[in-house]
Amino acid sequence: MKNQDKNSFTVINDEGKEVKCDVLFTFDSDETKKSYIVYTDNTKDKEGNIQVYASIFNPESEDSTELLPIETEKEWKVIETILESLQEEIKNSSSNNN
Repeated sequence: MKNQDKNSFTVINDEGKEVKCDVLFTFDSDETKKSYIVYTDNTKDKEGNIQVYASIFNPESEDSTELLPIETEKEWKVIETILESLQEEIKNSSSNNN
């Protein structure tokens, strides 16, 4: 992963092409004692939803940060819970604005 700025970075995909990704958010988990990054390459799935990805990362690294795969069900549950609560917040705030 190459940092372009704090809100985006570039990765090399499976076909060897550079893909710009936007950082949605990062967080540290007290439960797993790891740092996570949630990001998108702004592509859409078959239903038209924007694809979102998550990886483990080391926030202490200055320039190039290695993204590590999330391998346990426990870690995925932590991430899913955060994503669901964010979706709920967004839904509630947008319905309050109407």
